[in-house]
Amino acid sequence: MTSPTTTQQAETTPLDLRDPSFRDRAYGIYDDLRAGCPMSKVRFVTRDDDGGALPGDDRRREMLEGDCWLVTHFDEGVEAMLDDRFTVNPARLLPPEQLAAMQAQAATADNELGRALGRNLLNLDPPDHTRLRRLVQPSFTGRNIAAMDDRVRRIAADLLDAAEREAAERGESAPYRMMDLVRSFAYPLPVTVISDMVGIPAEDRGKARTWTENLLKIDRADPEQAADIQQRLLEFVDYLKDLFEKRRREPQDDLISRLVRAEEDGDTLSPDELLSMVFIVYVAGFVTTVNLIGNVTVGLLSHTDALAAFRADPSLARNAVEETLRFWGPAESTLPRTAMEDVEIGGVVIRAGERIRAGLAAMDRDPEKFANPNVYDITRADANRHVAFGKGVHVCLGAPLARLEGEIAVETLFGRYPELRLAVPREEIRWSQDLLRGFERIPLLF
Repeated sequence: MTSPTTTQQAETTPLDLRDPSFRDRAYGIYDDLRAGCPMSKVRFVTRDDDGGALPGDDRRREMLEGDCWLVTHFDEGVEAMLDDRFTVNPARLLPPEQLAAMQAQAATADNELGRALGRNLLNLDPPDHTRLRRLVQPSFTGRNIAAMDDRVRRIAADLLDAAEREAAERGESAPYRMMDLVRSFAYPLPVTVISDMVGIPAEDRGKARTWTENLLKIDRADPEQAADIQQRLLEFVDYLKDLFEKRRREPQDDLISRLVRAEEDGDTLSPDELLSMVFIVYVAGFVTTVNLIGNVTVGLLSHTDALAAFRADPSLARNAVEETLRFWGPAESTLPRTAMEDVEIGGVVIRAGERIRAGLAAMDRDPEKFANPNVYDITRADANRHVAFGKGVHVCLGAPLARLEGEIAVETLFGRYPELRLAVPREEIRWSQDLLRGFERIPLLF
């Protein structure tokens, strides 16, 4: 093992998530960082200095920006994710009086949005994380997700029917018609599925989508846009509170009804926790999958060998999803975690109070773990060893659902349109500037 490195000896590399070209350059940057050390000091930049964050949301801004250690080696990254000396809740390091003041501020009536985004699975450690996850885990078991197969296939087919009708209304006809995959398929498929699971009525889904779809764009919004997004999110919070009351009166077979019953049964689920849980499950339940469906479609259509292999053997759909998660995973890294004491990983000492991120995208291109890691190969036998969904207690709750939706999306899309192709050259399909890796638009000819 090499001698421990101190923070004073490390240079800081800026990673600008707002830069449209960053996603294309990112893997080369990670290769350079990985060649020097298992982890490197980086500075994430997610917004302009004069705006972009939710008003008063200093904690969220602190979570997403600033200096931290980025782990680029696979084994060390897994080690960091499994180490309980790191906390996702930096408030645990505050002196008691400062913590009490922060909690008092969080309880104020004018901080409702902060509470809705606050006590959720992403920023809680055990035992609170364990208690809350236990309440929603039954909805995401392998058996329950597998039982949704037929329903997801019907939704996928209905969406493609609608895309064909829209093309006909525009006067387009065979052999090729146009579709924006994101708008017509990749977005509404997981939104519809998670709405069914959570319990958002069909007639309200358009509003819910409008309220939440700009959440990931907040970090590049100007102050006026940020205020508008905040207002939309508050409207969604009010809507959910009304829906909770309806489900208390008339329970149904959905997640909201089960959580409301858990609250009434005294399962230590506070009103704020109920709101925060439903909010995060709904939003996190579709945003990652939107990008996964888009990424696997572009991945196949822009890599000749992979497309030929898939067309020759459609049973590779599942492996195509896994390889896409490894090659173009939606999440660039975990959210930052803070060292509660000095921790040494890979010969580097992370001092108490310093932050660390597991660089999921970098780890999944580690040549010590994957042969030819920069090659998109859907026949790769070990593609599913990736860490795109994380590891440990904070592994993505919805991973089984995302996998199912991704696999069905690929099978349905390419099964129905064997000659599917990109409508523009791959280099004209731009990565979005959101916090997740995905494409803004994907014009297809079908």
